[in-house]
Amino acid sequence: MTATQPKPTTVQEWLVYIEALHPKSIAMGLDRVQAVASKLSLFPSFPIITVAGTNGKGSTCEMLSRIYSEAGYKVGCYTSPHLIRYNERVRVNHQEVSDRDLCMAFEAVEAARGDIALTYFEMGTLAAMWHFCRANLDVVILEVGLGGRLDAVNIFEPACAIVTTVDLDHMEYLGETREKIGFEKAGVFRANKLAICGDENPPESLLNYAETIGADLKLINRDFQVKKTGQGWQYSDEALVLLLPVLGLAGEFQLVNAACAICTVHHLKHILPVSQANIHAALGAVRLTGRFQQVQSKPQIIVDVAHNPHAATSLAQNLQSTPCAGRTLAVFAMLADKDIEGVVSAVAPCISRWYIADIQAARGAKALDLQKTLVRQVNQSSVRLFDDVGMALAAACKDADKNDRIIAFGSFYTVADAINWVSARAV
Repeated sequence: MTATQPKPTTVQEWLVYIEALHPKSIAMGLDRVQAVASKLSLFPSFPIITVAGTNGKGSTCEMLSRIYSEAGYKVGCYTSPHLIRYNERVRVNHQEVSDRDLCMAFEAVEAARGDIALTYFEMGTLAAMWHFCRANLDVVILEVGLGGRLDAVNIFEPACAIVTTVDLDHMEYLGETREKIGFEKAGVFRANKLAICGDENPPESLLNYAETIGADLKLINRDFQVKKTGQGWQYSDEALVLLLPVLGLAGEFQLVNAACAICTVHHLKHILPVSQANIHAALGAVRLTGRFQQVQSKPQIIVDVAHNPHAATSLAQNLQSTPCAGRTLAVFAMLADKDIEGVVSAVAPCISRWYIADIQAARGAKALDLQKTLVRQVNQSSVRLFDDVGMALAAACKDADKNDRIIAFGSFYTVADAINWVSARAV
């Protein structure tokens, strides 16, 4: 901050300021963020759980947060990106940090960084941890932003590190194969510390890395299992069998995320004891914005952040397992650097009509470009173009019959715009 530059006084002013701090929005590496963390004396005394993975990170973080808060612990949770407000990223016992506390945290990081250029995510990560270190917490859950090995979150030492899934995403940064991406994500594991992987076919690179460093690796289907039952589902490992009610989040894939959370809680019981009743109550009640979430009825509107083929496949499974009497209309917008064709391929069999829109963001794909991909897989007459998600959603609602449903998906931006449109309409 220059001597002539006015000091930010609101969260929005701080966000505008930190967006311009580094010439790149993403700059891999830990040296810069580690140097500023040392200046801030960020040496947390509470246990940390780090969560990485292509998909399922947010759900797993929320499940862990719910379980530990249900058990009476004071829990900090840092996730990204946000949907409506930046404050969503930094929460204590599910309550968003206040504007005042966020501004104080940003100011502390700004004072410590000197001439070190930090990215938006790095600045936010340090600010979140600065706040957590002053909030008298019992446990903190940190979601990796991108990859793992070189992500800002990885400067903090975890008691447990989780990799939920490994799939193709952010390939320009992490590599073009699951093996390369798996190695980057495995970088959150630590020697002699609990490491959990929920991918049912983990890359050899992840397994080899865990073995090389001597991590205490627990794998789904080897060290812990999950299966559906008549009344709910079952988690089991070598020492524990839990019969659980229907999960609060839709989709069978969420059972694996929940199993990762339970495995973590079970193996950390020596430092953070939790009862089975706490697990039952938390997982039955857990909810997460933007994950196959109904935001309106008449017509039914569902939002889902599915933004890569793996997540889109899960969305398709949810649509198929909860059929409607009429058609499924899609409001669709994505970022240009994502695998648009892979997402469309996964969901197309479930969709009758497409309402595609521009995203009002630097990385947003234009509806015209989405159309070029769509018409290779669906009938062009089923596709309409709009300037923004709100206009697309309005048209879909106008066209929807009483038995139809609308799914708005493709990115966090898409879901945020859809939620804002529904909220404004309800006023």
